[in-house]
Amino acid sequence: MTGAGSQAGPAASAAPASVVIVSRDRPSELVQAVRGTLQLDHPAFEVVVVADGPGLAALAAAGLDPGLKTARCDDANISAARNAGIELAAGEVVAFLDDDAVPEPTWLARLAAPLADPAVGAAGGFVRGRNGIAFQWRARRARPDGTAEPIADWGDAPRLFPPGPGGVTKVEGTNMAFRRAVLAEAGGFDPAFRFYLDETDLCFRLAARGLATALVPLAQVHHGYAASPRRRPDRVPRDLTEIGASLAAFLRRHLPEAGHAAALAAQEAAERARLARHLVSGAIEPRDLRALMATFAAGVAAGRDRAPAPLPPLAPPLLPFRPLQPRPGPDLMLSGRPAEAARLRALAAERVAAGARVTLLLFSASARPHRMRFTPGGWWEQAGGLWGRSERTGPRVRPWRFEARVAAEAARLEPVRGMLPI
Repeated sequence: MTGAGSQAGPAASAAPASVVIVSRDRPSELVQAVRGTLQLDHPAFEVVVVADGPGLAALAAAGLDPGLKTARCDDANISAARNAGIELAAGEVVAFLDDDAVPEPTWLARLAAPLADPAVGAAGGFVRGRNGIAFQWRARRARPDGTAEPIADWGDAPRLFPPGPGGVTKVEGTNMAFRRAVLAEAGGFDPAFRFYLDETDLCFRLAARGLATALVPLAQVHHGYAASPRRRPDRVPRDLTEIGASLAAFLRRHLPEAGHAAALAAQEAAERARLARHLVSGAIEPRDLRALMATFAAGVAAGRDRAPAPLPPLAPPLLPFRPLQPRPGPDLMLSGRPAEAARLRALAAERVAAGARVTLLLFSASARPHRMRFTPGGWWEQAGGLWGRSERTGPRVRPWRFEARVAAEAARLEPVRGMLPI
């Protein structure tokens, strides 16, 4: 089904939920992800972190580990790490967030709501990119050849997509949730997919069980695409091995063998075209393109021997549910000019320390486009020109009075940030 689907669920959920964050080689990003997650407005949630040694040490140094469930995992396998998180997760709903992402405060409650319906196996939300405003991913439909196509936007209401022929509604790995019972019965994530197509494979397996997927536009996270052993900070690939290997394994499970050669050739062409764009921009050299394409070919060869096998059910959680204490609040919006930034940031830090969720707007006398970020101090900060645009679909320049612009941005943010008293 590629249409809008049917209306789904209430706007929020109080079902006990576990947020699983897996991390490797990104200790500072992990600290930010956990700081943001601790500001969720869900009434009953726990946080499970599965990370390498430096990540767990960074959480301890930041004073963020008390109350969390943690497990060490040094294996470079995101599926295995997520399964370790599921083993510790005791919520009825298990949500997943990447270590280079920060959720909006309403994210978890909105994402979990459709999973109250036993016909729904998975839920996914929308993902904003590095500038904190433009969308990186919205709704997509995955095909058995590993490719995906956009689903037309339909507004803010959640929608249910029952399984249908030819593909599945896809959730994004950095913004997805499942009923724990469904995950356990399905065996969790398949470790054959160490980095790529792991969530897509799970979506196909759940669809084969007749379960629907819910897409929840207002369940939003901000995703930074941080550097890793697989990509540079500018998103240029360092290695394509796991893309090739996971695709080969995915095709063995989900596509008839007659279609494998064409699917692999199409992915190879897409990767070569992506690298060619980096070559033209000067980000890589011709020898880099050749070396990277060799890693893709090596990955395909390895993936052909990485046959996905039936997964045994997962065991009940190893630990009881460990809910975090809700923040006392209240939510607060601060606003001012750049000359007032130091004073306002000090006030934001003070209010965050007292338990508030704070959004700070800083408007310069310009038409500079806006950016939104979750700061290391724990508040949201949006900066740009008073006459510049926030949503990238709006006009580049628009006359505003300061008070009117503050009110307009508060109204824009309220559906995902919560009520923001001005």
